[in-house]
Amino acid sequence: MSVNGYQDILQGPLRTYIELSQQIGGDVATHANLVNAAFQAQLRYIQQATSRSKPSQSEEMQLLAPTSEQISAIQQFREKNRASPFFNHLSAISESIPALGWVAVAPTPAPYVKEMNDAGQFYTNRVLKEWKEKDKRHAEWCRTWVQLLSDLQAYVKQYHTTGLVWSGKGAGAPPPPPPGGLPPPPPVLPDVDFSNLSIDDRSALFAEINQGEGITSSLRKVTSDMQTHKNPQLRQGPAPFKAAAGSRPAAPAKSLPQPGAGSFPDKPPVFNRDGKKWLIEYQKGNSNLVVENADMNNVVYMFRCRDSALTVRGKINGVVLDSCTKCSVVFDNLVASVEFVNCQSVQMQVLGKVPTISIDKTDGCQIYLSPESLDVEIVSSKSSEMNVLVPKGNGDYAEHPIPEQFKTLLNKPRNGLTTTPVENKG
Repeated sequence: MSVNGYQDILQGPLRTYIELSQQIGGDVATHANLVNAAFQAQLRYIQQATSRSKPSQSEEMQLLAPTSEQISAIQQFREKNRASPFFNHLSAISESIPALGWVAVAPTPAPYVKEMNDAGQFYTNRVLKEWKEKDKRHAEWCRTWVQLLSDLQAYVKQYHTTGLVWSGKGAGAPPPPPPGGLPPPPPVLPDVDFSNLSIDDRSALFAEINQGEGITSSLRKVTSDMQTHKNPQLRQGPAPFKAAAGSRPAAPAKSLPQPGAGSFPDKPPVFNRDGKKWLIEYQKGNSNLVVENADMNNVVYMFRCRDSALTVRGKINGVVLDSCTKCSVVFDNLVASVEFVNCQSVQMQVLGKVPTISIDKTDGCQIYLSPESLDVEIVSSKSSEMNVLVPKGNGDYAEHPIPEQFKTLLNKPRNGLTTTPVENKG
């Protein structure tokens, strides 16, 4: 039944998603072929689970390798096609395809699938916003993909509530050892050669052993001047079982992982124009990044930059900062929006007008507005430490934090929910 349930997903929403992707064509169709291969690899893994016991950890990694390789191929395809006109489509799939990792999650795999589905909906919403008036197939494509992962979540909840179920038959891992581990080995006897002892020596040896309590009569008595608890000076010197200072080198301290943008690969910086998109990538410590003479339909995309400042002169369509840390952007006018995705400690200042500011999975974002941008729309999700600075008449700014905590109540009558921000009065 577990296999049949998964096959229903492949023959239902997955097939519809592939057909819509083929209709859209281009990179979306190519991406869909990789997605189909990933689901087929997972089907084979589930079929194995119905015919054998749970494998050992090392064998389990080998069995999961085909699915993991397909997921990596899906995400790498997105990274190699950042200039694609369907980049939001590719991102929606790449951000949510890790949902197939539910087979290695316990005891709550179904909520994990939902979490991955939610992560991709940031980009499906952007696809809807961009294409809903141009081509309705893209809107149907988004709904089908979200439904596909929702059906996968329901399947996992029904058949594998606390983790992937193995049949318990066939080859598998050996049973675990009993609690407490194995008993310690017997003490090793001293390497003594008794062959050279004469009969008299042996007799004397056994006679001495058979003395009973009298065997301790020849032991030396410990007097009070030898007792360490009565003579503190005897306790001076290095403590037993402790290595002397400097005898063992200290282990090197591990660097803490960087939140937000994560670690930065050592790649050469990029600053070039590719059609309508300006690509600015892997810049470090560069405060003189300038985009000028750009057309109104151009987009500036800033990716994995650190400690850098960007200035955009003139009027363009939009600006995107993706996985940047301690960066700032100053621009004149935007037709659409400025977006911050997976950033940390970033700033922006608009000198003219910007209709929309989008903040997603970002920790620390300072927004300096101009008098012409006071009607801006700010959309935030999964972000923290966001502040909007509104200009005063004297040249100073008034700072307003964007809420991060919310309270939700059931309506009366029970026909919906009402959510309001929680103010920090401390």
